[in-house]
Amino acid sequence: MSSPVWFITGTSNGMGLDLALRALEARHRVVGTVRNPDRSAENMKKVTDAGGKIIVLDLEESRESIISKAREAEAIYGHFDYVVNNAAYSLLGPLEHFSEEEIHKQYKANVFGPLWVIQALLPGLRQHKSGLIVNFSSVAGQNTNPGIGAYGSTKAALEQMSEALSLELADFNIQILIIEPGIFRTNFFGAIQTAAAGMPEHYNGTAAAKAVSHMKQMSGKQPGDPKKLVDKVFEIISGQGEAGKLKDKVLRFAIGADALQRIDTKQQKLLQDLAFSKQSEDAISTKIAE
Repeated sequence: MSSPVWFITGTSNGMGLDLALRALEARHRVVGTVRNPDRSAENMKKVTDAGGKIIVLDLEESRESIISKAREAEAIYGHFDYVVNNAAYSLLGPLEHFSEEEIHKQYKANVFGPLWVIQALLPGLRQHKSGLIVNFSSVAGQNTNPGIGAYGSTKAALEQMSEALSLELADFNIQILIIEPGIFRTNFFGAIQTAAAGMPEHYNGTAAAKAVSHMKQMSGKQPGDPKKLVDKVFEIISGQGEAGKLKDKVLRFAIGADALQRIDTKQQKLLQDLAFSKQSEDAISTKIAE
């Protein structure tokens, strides 16, 4: 059997680069994407020297452009087994003061771009009646914090699209996997963007301002080991190793102690709210019955 073929967006650095190199190390075939080849030349060479292919793709491009480029990438090997939507960035700051353009760009990169990639490659996956689409979310997609509402909302949107896709594509034997990392030592915090207008003076000292300042200072100090993250993600996608036992059995895979704790806290709060809703519903139902 021929080796699996991966399509991974955002292979210029971070998790995307590490995952591409890990797959190539296993003698799989990889087509990765970079947004800016001039700034990514050194890491592009790492991928190509290991046998991978690279295309230039910016997820903020138009739907037509993304679909065209994704299908050109598909033509390199004729099909993909694993489609990994990894590329994204974080826009930090209080939601009140982002411009329309800033919010649009955040959603284009983190929500619409991945959707257009999926739309481009689904016909090929359906033709083969198999495949796995992996959407990188974040703990923020389940449990967001002050100052990260824009980014968190895009990841929540991506998760809900993923849930619907998992149901829509089951008839075609195409699986969906959502990865929810916590805080790992990648370039994520080093590449954050903030509102062009800056932090409004009246937010000084608030939870949002403190959170943004804290995240800026965390770059390179995150507790999670990115190599362990990539190894675990590779196993669950490829079906190899200990985590490989979960392949096709889970929709979500949270990784990192902080992610597990924050998601558990969120779920407990949801259950608490649901209990109050049930009490209210009981009261309403009783009145109707009378």
